[in-house]
Parts: sequence; structure tokens; C-alpha cells
Amino acid sequence: MEDIQSVKQRFGIIGNSRGINRAIEVALQVATTDLSVLITGESGVGKENFPKIIHQYSARKHETYIAVNCGAIPEGTIDSELFGHEKGAFTGAIDSRKGYFEQADKGTIFLDEVAELPLATQARLLRVLESGEFIRVGSSKVQKTNVRVVAATNVKLLEAISIGRFREDLYYRLNTVPINIPPLRDRQEDILLLFKKFSLDFSDKYRMPSVVLNAEAEQMLLHYTFPGNVRQLKNIVEQMSIIEQDRTITVEVLQKYLPLPSQAAVQLYRGGGSLAPQNNTTDMGFERELIFKFLAEMQKDISDLKAQMAKMSKNDRSINVTEPKSFLIDDIHSSNSNIVYASPQPEGHSDIEIADYVDSQDLEAFAPKDNLSLLVKEKELIEKALAKNKGRRKQTALDLGISERTLYRKLKEFGLDKK
Repeated sequence: MEDIQSVKQRFGIIGNSRGINRAIEVALQVATTDLSVLITGESGVGKENFPKIIHQYSARKHETYIAVNCGAIPEGTIDSELFGHEKGAFTGAIDSRKGYFEQADKGTIFLDEVAELPLATQARLLRVLESGEFIRVGSSKVQKTNVRVVAATNVKLLEAISIGRFREDLYYRLNTVPINIPPLRDRQEDILLLFKKFSLDFSDKYRMPSVVLNAEAEQMLLHYTFPGNVRQLKNIVEQMSIIEQDRTITVEVLQKYLPLPSQAAVQLYRGGGSLAPQNNTTDMGFERELIFKFLAEMQKDISDLKAQMAKMSKNDRSINVTEPKSFLIDDIHSSNSNIVYASPQPEGHSDIEIADYVDSQDLEAFAPKDNLSLLVKEKELIEKALAKNKGRRKQTALDLGISERTLYRKLKEFGLDKK
């Protein structure tokens, strides 16, 4: 088996932590097989390096390698991109086209952000994994392909399965061999190595002396939790390399580049605390979508209950309810969501009649207030992010922590796609 250090050097992987070494070992072991691999880890940990390792050390290394970002392809065209289409299959299909699975025949295809695939596309992917068969969009002819599939995601797929956003059978087919890439906060011994590597890289790129940390700043960096992982650290080093005139970085300078209030970082570090952001944004895109989905469904349930109560009230019927509960939305922030659960039950009552408790003509108490509407909050959130980024949708999606395809869908839903 190839030496791990030589693999790191070849693919630009920096670090000696146990988690990274183990991930490389598994990648090398599975490379000689044709098994499907699922790479998991938080955003920014460097998952994209491992499909390349698997491909280069496999028998397919001289064949095609294709990397596909599933989250960046609009839902309406993703089937065509992956499986191809026939001429006239849809408006704009002026000619037949091979999809990625056809182009990568005998090679390897890397599906990044695989959790962003629509359910219908997931079903097509499952068929390819099970039988190697696929059908172009607009065709009825079954075609075959011999492709090694490596997938990656920063989403907790078991949670996605539980809410119906990811197929369970596809998860087990992809997860034949799992590889987990640890977050940077679990690779503390690698943080300074990565800092020095990025500092030298940007020194060469911008032709200026490299930045270095003093002893106190080193300790501060080691205590930081890096919600954006290696990508965030690289961004911080690049900013300092360009902006700072003094090439020796102190705690006071470093804290300006960490997402904490001005003095909080220094106080936390010197007080022995962990330098975690006040609002941890790890996996917030997926979490935010879960919250919106949950609250939207809850709003629908409340509306249905309201309609049923009104109907029953007209028939002079009442309902016995034990410990009735409703939910009020306190606030939804772009980086965090706070939900307040409130009970409308009057004091001293355990069993009450809703018909007596709420007037049939005044059932709005059970409905969300206009100014607290989930849809309004979500629309305002998107509008603010668009304004901040001057309409740049890719950056807006990054700020919101959602995929570009999800953003496009939301823009269309709220009528913002024409702005």
C-alpha cells in the first residue's frame, strides 16, 4: 500500500492527526475495489480530495474522472446533466447530449452534495448503482454504464431520511464504505501546520513576506472552533496576508478576523474559554430548512384545526382538550432560530372546552400573527441577503447556508426571481 505521507504530498493534504490518517488509509484500502463510497464531514473540511485519491489508486485511474456539484445544478435540468437527453426532449434540447454517467463510463464519478438531489433523481441514481442502467431524458431506451460512484455530503443523511428528503435504500447503497473527515476543531495538532502552509502559499502568490503568529496568537488560534473548518482558516490567512502591514500577528490583530465581537475573543481566550462563535453556523443551511419545514407544517395543522373548530362550532359541538398547546414564533434570525413554545391554557384548568375558551368568530388566536408569518420572515431573510450581496445569487446562497438550487426555488416561490 502507498505510504500515507506520499499520498498527502501528492494531493496537498496537510496534517498528521489520527482522523485524517485514518480517512486516507480507508480511501487507499477501498480504492482497489469497485465499492461505492460515501464521504461525510462538515462543510470546508476538504472532502473533495478523497474521491481523487480513490480514483488515482484504482484500476480506473486511466479512465475519466468527473466531479459533479449536485447542489449547483437547477432541479429542472439535473436529470439531463446526469443521464443525458434526446433531441427535442424539452425546450432548448436542439441536439442529443450524453450525461455525466455516460461520459464517465469505465471511470469514476464524484457526486458532491448528494443530499441536494431531488427524490426522483435519487431513484434514477439508485437504479444506476444497482444495475448500471439509466435512460436519457426523452428516451425509452435503456443504456448501460460501468461507473464507480463516490458521493459526499455535509448533511446528516439519517435525519434527512427521517423527514423524507433522502431515500433510505439509496443511503445504504452509497454507504457501502463510509469515510468521515474530521472537523478542524478535532485536529488541533494540524491547525498551526495549516496556517504556516497557507501563509507560505499566499506569500508566494502575492509576493510579500509571509505572516507569522506570536506565541499568544498561536494559542488563541488553537482554542478557536472553526465552524468553517479548513476553508475558513485559509480565508483568514489570505485576508491577513493582504491587509496587515505588520507581518507578526498578535492576539489583538487575530481577533479581528474571527467572527466574534471585538473584545470577546481576547476575553474568552485569556479566560481559558473556547473560542466558539456566538452563533454556530455549522450545518445551519440544512438545519434552517428543517426548521422552516417543521414550522410551515405546524402552521398548516393549526389552520386545519381552526377550520374544523369553526365547523364544529356551527353545529354547536364542543371538544374536550387536555393541556392544549400552541406554538408561537418568537424570532427567526439568519444565523440562528429561536422558537418559543407557549401554552394558551388558562390557570387552574386542566380540562376545558375549546368552544367555551375561544369564541367561534375569533379563532385567530390559534393562527400565527401576520407580522410573525413564517413565509414573511423567510422572504425578508432572503431579500436582506440579496441586498447585502447586491443580487449575487451564488454569494447569497452561501450566506444563507443553502444550495443555489434551493435559493432559485425560493426566489421563484416568493416572486423575487425577476428582481
